[in-house]
Amino acid sequence: MAPNTNSSLVELRNLTFGYGERIILNDVSLSVPRGKVTALMGASGGGKTTLLRLIGGQNRAQSGQLLFDGQDIAALDQTQLYAARRRMGMLFQFGALFADLNVFDNVAFPLREHTSLPELLINDIVLMKLNAVGLRGARDLMPSEVSGGMARRIALARAIALDPELIMYDEPFSGLDPISLGTSAHLIRQLNDTMGLTSIFISHELEQTFAIADHVIILANGRIATEGTPDEVRKSTDPLVYQYVNALADGPVRFHYPGAPVAEDFGLAPGAATLQGVAA
Repeated sequence: MAPNTNSSLVELRNLTFGYGERIILNDVSLSVPRGKVTALMGASGGGKTTLLRLIGGQNRAQSGQLLFDGQDIAALDQTQLYAARRRMGMLFQFGALFADLNVFDNVAFPLREHTSLPELLINDIVLMKLNAVGLRGARDLMPSEVSGGMARRIALARAIALDPELIMYDEPFSGLDPISLGTSAHLIRQLNDTMGLTSIFISHELEQTFAIADHVIILANGRIATEGTPDEVRKSTDPLVYQYVNALADGPVRFHYPGAPVAEDFGLAPGAATLQGVAA
């Protein structure tokens, strides 16, 4: 089959997905540019991780299409879906390393599972992938012996073991110290460029995200609030985007969860002054 020359590796066309009657993504259309780093941002519960699960085929949309390299994921049978997944790598939020395997065997796992390569070649590939994330010297350690930042880098080496075309990262910066965070951000950008990958990552960390992303998509209320380059997103006049980018406590996403009036909850007479320290 001839290679797909479409500029988008992943494309959503009027996609709707929900759990029961709860709609998570509502008639969403977007494109993930091939060879670029795309950031998914937005308030918690906005559908970012759900979108990664749809790309990987764990969930199927109720309507619309999700295309991976021109193929509709929902239309693939099990064999075709597994073939598509082998072209994807996934970095889970906290690494998800196998606790009973050492670093080397964690990275070797997909190679042993999905290929018939000889162990001598697997050895070389694993060491090359570990070297790419700066952890070749940690090959014999167990997951319990490495830091959280190191665990993410080992998981990244495992994610690129099969030389995928697409890498998906679920909050790769969560819980990392500034050094580990900067290292992880640099690796996402470096690996994307040197290996010719397409990368999608979920993040709430504005500074590092805007520094490495080519394309930013902000999801809110089941739809796309805005998308564009980091500079374009920063300049957005949309109230919700402005609140998110500037980390404001109140705005379209309200500080107070909807509830009864303060006077009613605290037994105050209508029109009485509010309690000190309690917002009206």
